[in-house]
Amino acid sequence: MGLVRGNTVRARHIGKDIMAGLKTIVGGEIHEYGKLLSESREQALDRMVAEAESLDANAILNVRFATSMVMQGSAEMLAYGTAVVLQDE
Repeated sequence: MGLVRGNTVRARHIGKDIMAGLKTIVGGEIHEYGKLLSESREQALDRMVAEAESLDANAILNVRFATSMVMQGSAEMLAYGTAVVLQDE
C-alpha cells in the first residue's frame, strides 16, 4: 500500500490565548491548549484513516505525529503511517 497521512492546521483563539498566558504566570496545566492539541490529533488521525480506507487498507502501521508552525499563532498537526492489508492465516 504505502504512506498515508492526515493533517490539520489550527489557529489559536486570541481570547483563550490571553487566558493561557495568565496561566503561565501562576503555573499548572493549560487546558485551552491541551484541548486544541487533542482535537487536532483526532482530526489528523481521522483524515489519515480515511486515506487508508480509500486504498482498501485494513491497518496502519508505525503511526507517528509531527507538528510544525505554519505562521505565528497557527500550527499543523500531521499524522502519518504505512497503510497495509493484514490477512488472516
